[in-house]
Amino acid sequence: MVTINPIKTEADYETALARVETLWGAESGTLESDELEVLFTLVEAYEARHYSIAPPDPIEAIKFEMEIRGFNRKDLEPYIGSRGRVSEIMNRKRNLSIDMIRNLHKGLNIPLESLINV
Repeated sequence: MVTINPIKTEADYETALARVETLWGAESGTLESDELEVLFTLVEAYEARHYSIAPPDPIEAIKFEMEIRGFNRKDLEPYIGSRGRVSEIMNRKRNLSIDMIRNLHKGLNIPLESLINV
């Protein structure tokens, strides 16, 4: 029986990662795959506490999507509103409304987490 300990330190984390690498590809239903699953959960929890990545700023998320799609500000009008409203949003003079967030999420598939910046 393998003993699995909590990951409390960076050394524990490195040890767990090395073990995960060793177990990677273990056949499903084996003790090794069960160990891998538990270790993976512990590693994810440790990383969430110590290496979390904050969601992007909503305006930066919109700019990123615009760049990917080759959009300009006029292309945002169906999702945000008039040219003036788009300008206010993109210049950070006005916050996104709930309707704008919904429209951007549904129309451009921008993650809600990025638009509401939780």
